[in-house]
Amino acid sequence: MGCFFSKRRKAAKGGAAGQEPPAADEGKPPPPQYSWDQRAKVDPKDYTFSGLKDETVGRLPGKVAGQQFVIQDCENCNIYIFDHSATITIDDCTSCQIFLGPVKGSVFFRDCKDCKCVVACQQFRTRDCRKLEVFLCCATQPIIESSTGIKFGCFQYYYPELALQFKDAGLSIFNNTWSNIHDFTPVSGENNWSLLPEDAIVQDYVPLPTSEELNVIRISTDTVKSIIPITRGGRQKSSEESCLAVFFAGDYTTANARKLIDEMTGKGFLLVQTKEVSMKAEDAQRVFQQSASDFIPLLEKGPVVALEFNGDGAVEGCQSIINDVFSGTKVFVSENKEAASRDVDSFYNFADMQMGM
Repeated sequence: MGCFFSKRRKAAKGGAAGQEPPAADEGKPPPPQYSWDQRAKVDPKDYTFSGLKDETVGRLPGKVAGQQFVIQDCENCNIYIFDHSATITIDDCTSCQIFLGPVKGSVFFRDCKDCKCVVACQQFRTRDCRKLEVFLCCATQPIIESSTGIKFGCFQYYYPELALQFKDAGLSIFNNTWSNIHDFTPVSGENNWSLLPEDAIVQDYVPLPTSEELNVIRISTDTVKSIIPITRGGRQKSSEESCLAVFFAGDYTTANARKLIDEMTGKGFLLVQTKEVSMKAEDAQRVFQQSASDFIPLLEKGPVVALEFNGDGAVEGCQSIINDVFSGTKVFVSENKEAASRDVDSFYNFADMQMGM
């Protein structure tokens, strides 16, 4: 005997006979949404300039927003990235003028020639390049490799969004080793790099954009307005007398440092170098010596900003301005000419070790 199967559908549990059963996933919560599922899709073409000739192109603030960018195979172009980015590579470009806003990681020029650039980055490197002229802000030691005719100057540029872009890229305006170049492939008897003239004007190298899209950016290349303090770097000092001034972390550290720079340079003293770095108590003991106990409690608030000025009478001039303008602020300043030389060497040797240079 066989089994009998009724053709009539069994009633769903709790329902009438002949009704469709509920779908398997009916009543279940929707699958979870993750943040990476909701991100806008990135189109690499929006972050690439490739194969351009005789064009002016760029990206406005907010259009790159920390993404990687690629510039390649461009000739006789004006290229402007008015935003912060993760990394930028520039390959096989000839006779281009390039502005790169703050780059959190590396800027790498490869197989480029006859280009003029303004660049701010954490790491700067060239390979197989010829005749580049670069106004640079670089937090670490710039490196050239298999490159010749590379000239460097100090970054000098301003537009309203630039200060925040430096913060978004994690770069300090006081950490700029633009002239401390390491040549990875030196040639005996030759110098593959040099410094641009001290009075070099950025606009003579990288002109301001004239396209309708880009000229809405309110740019100034006036050295007084530059986001990055203009330093002498590796150029020969004009005097045997230098002075070290150190500001400690607080609400107005950057503004105070900028104010002292303006006051000192206004009196004819030269700003040699600047540095922003964290210190521990033992570091302060070595650098500030007898004065260390006055400053150690301030180190917990954050990094210090150090400035080296140069010129006859720099110590006395700096002390006078500190007393007149910053009387309510605790600032380390060299005691005298003899101590100043040791102060500068001690602090910057410590800072270079701290930053792995």
